[in-house]
Amino acid sequence: MSAPAEIIEGSQQDILLLCDHASNAVPADIDLGTAPELLDLHIAVDIGTDPLTRSLAARLDVPAILATVSRLVIDLHREPDHIGLIPRRSDGHLIPGNDPVDRAARIARFHAPYHRLLARRIRAQRPGLILSIHSFTPCLDHGGTQRPWEVGILYNRDARAAHAAIEFLRSRGFVTGDNEPYSGRLLNATLNRHAEANGIPSVAIEVRNDLLADASGIERWSQALAGLANSLRNSLARNASSAT
Repeated sequence: MSAPAEIIEGSQQDILLLCDHASNAVPADIDLGTAPELLDLHIAVDIGTDPLTRSLAARLDVPAILATVSRLVIDLHREPDHIGLIPRRSDGHLIPGNDPVDRAARIARFHAPYHRLLARRIRAQRPGLILSIHSFTPCLDHGGTQRPWEVGILYNRDARAAHAAIEFLRSRGFVTGDNEPYSGRLLNATLNRHAEANGIPSVAIEVRNDLLADASGIERWSQALAGLANSLRNSLARNASSAT
């Protein structure tokens, strides 16, 4: 069985990068019943996040964990009981191979090992900040409206890093969504479980995927997010010092 994630190592241990939707891979023994070209769409993978996460990890010299299976097989960024965990339809596209499916078997094969890996890594590394890298489509194919944000910062209850991140990005001219294009209070499963539950500051960073379409876009956002990460490092350290 293939590993649930790829781990990139880095010498700086205070930050951990996560990328739940890095891959569009579908194991050979799973037939989704869809056209192959759907695997290149946002329904199968967070477009641009694999190269962005790799570039950011290298720039910051920090570890990163990148998932190795498509969200059409199982969405690792959902709770095990979430209705969309194993999607039967995504943005209007039917996924007939997921209806019916052995839900428990697929959780045991992909979801549970991935989250065990994250839990072990976080216990061992003890990062002071977790950044989860995602991307969003400019407009859903079915029933969507244009999304004007270039980047969104998603968070749930713990806003220690989020408010500073929004301020940083807006101050540099980025059109930044505050819990947009969707709310981290509703969709924040990985960070709820591995960051917030452990008292670790975190944010999910959603970059609009048309801005990650080529190498220059990856470079621009890698540079911008490295600046953000360093700013958050400093602000969280200052806040921790003032609290003591």
